[in-house]
Amino acid sequence: MERCLVNEVQSNLEKTVKLQGWVHRIRKLGKIAFMLLRDRTGIVQCVVSTKQVDIKDLKLESVIEVNGVVKRNKDDFELQVDNLKIMSLVKEDLPIEINSESIEANIDTILNHRVLSMRNEKINAVFKVEAEIAHGFSKFLEQEDFTEIFTPKITAEGAEGGTELFELKYFDRKAYLAQSPQFYKQMMVAAGYERVFEIGHVYRAESHDTKRHLNEYVSMDLEMGFINDEMDLIKLEVKLLKNIFKHIKEKCQKEIELLKVEIPEIQDELPVMTLQEAIKILRDKYNKTELTTDIDHEGEELIGAFIKEKYNSDFVFLTHYTREKRPMYTMPCGKNLTHSFDLIFRGMEITTGGQRIHDYEMLKKGMIEKGLNPDDFKNYLDTFKFGMPPHGGLAIGLERLTMKLLKLDNIREAEAFVRDKKRLLP
Repeated sequence: MERCLVNEVQSNLEKTVKLQGWVHRIRKLGKIAFMLLRDRTGIVQCVVSTKQVDIKDLKLESVIEVNGVVKRNKDDFELQVDNLKIMSLVKEDLPIEINSESIEANIDTILNHRVLSMRNEKINAVFKVEAEIAHGFSKFLEQEDFTEIFTPKITAEGAEGGTELFELKYFDRKAYLAQSPQFYKQMMVAAGYERVFEIGHVYRAESHDTKRHLNEYVSMDLEMGFINDEMDLIKLEVKLLKNIFKHIKEKCQKEIELLKVEIPEIQDELPVMTLQEAIKILRDKYNKTELTTDIDHEGEELIGAFIKEKYNSDFVFLTHYTREKRPMYTMPCGKNLTHSFDLIFRGMEITTGGQRIHDYEMLKKGMIEKGLNPDDFKNYLDTFKFGMPPHGGLAIGLERLTMKLLKLDNIREAEAFVRDKKRLLP
């Protein structure tokens, strides 16, 4: 049965209704108290006669049920309460103040009380937007004839060549938490699905403790067959982001206004430059002479600012990363480069992608050149013996995209239950 607090009062003027929710705020004025009741749909003011209804022990965030008559109050509605039933009484003071506009506490305190913190309207709004980013991703790809897949999160080897892996005991064998669904995406292309996507958790055993890294995060992955090169993927991602942002504007207008953010307009084409061009700009314009084959986090921020100033774009694709910096399955481009790309959004990399090797012998050679033993990847490698189309794909970090879109300061603000170097609870 659908229960919707705000709609219930708006559609039942002068009628008796039953409302259930959390006590958001109480203001007592003599024999009258004004109580704000909250549920997922919003807040309704309830007017209580303290002579008729005892609320002296009622603390904020208690869950209650009230019955009363809906009245109009200027341009809004309110409930004249006849009786009140306590469903779950809060007996302690709240450890964090959640009913103000913003929670005045540091990120660790907020995360220590994560469930409570998410009752705050602004924090709650972040995760509603994040959910619709994921929905928009799925919706667009389904329209483009992609099939959703579900791949294992316990694996026998790492997709990146065995580095940065969380090891675990799997009965009498050694196994790992999945860094990426990469191998399985490719195998599903080979299975004849051609176009596949997945939204799922991935795990990186990186010893980072920064505002932009998590050890468990949500990756929005896709892989598609019969591409020409990485430019086909870049064009697809532009359309994808355009549709995701359109979807958010349609579904999250209330949250966008509450968070006071602007969803950027995406043109049909976004700036594209090679990594080498970006490095030259950073060396010449910003004196980052230490950069040679890759850019660091500061470089991403600087190149993002440069593109914003020159092209008025929040996005830039950087292409042709070196073979040294890309996994063994990445399609080579000449001797030292690859058909690969990153997407930088407001100074942060949110996407990594590229064309994959589809030839068995070339892939085997790539493994050996990376110092890997092809026998360790036999199950994956054998797939390429039996007809693999030219293909490629990309992965978007959901929390990073949410963070930059909503202009959050720390990626942990975009993760409901954080797993980083220090945190395993809640």
